Amino acid sequence: EYQGEPDEISIQKCKEAAKQIQGPVIVEDTCLCFNALGGLPGPYIKWFLEKIKPEGLHRMLEGFEDKSAFALCTFAFCTGGPDDPVLLFRGKTPIVYPRVDFGWDPCFQPDGFEQTYAELKGVKNTISHRYRALK
Repeated sequence: EYQGEPDEISIQKCKEAAKQIQGPVIVEDTCLCFNALGGLPGPYIKWFLEKIKPEGLHRMLEGFEDKSAFALCTFAFCTGGPDDPVLLFRGKTPIVYPRVDFGWDPCFQPDGFEQTYAELKGVKNTISHRYRALK
């Protein structure tokens, strides 16, 4: 498991994947970033979600005035050359209190919508942080 800031992790993963396949590659990394916690849990969201569930993610902010957070999706692309740059593409979405159960989708309400991603099954993939990164 790579350690560091989201961009650093995406770049490391992309370079390693390109080296292994000896060619172009795209990798994806998803983060949950609480502003009050300096961006944590960030790329370590998998472990936080496994231990404390979506409700626990919201409770982590109870002691802070700043309750803002966002999901960050980063796609990294590399042509495979050892000296070629890694290109990063990012998308973000803000967090809300969870209303239904589906991973961390119940915690995020995209700008301009009254529903969370979990409640927007039909349109989620056209407005999500992942979509925004690829757009």
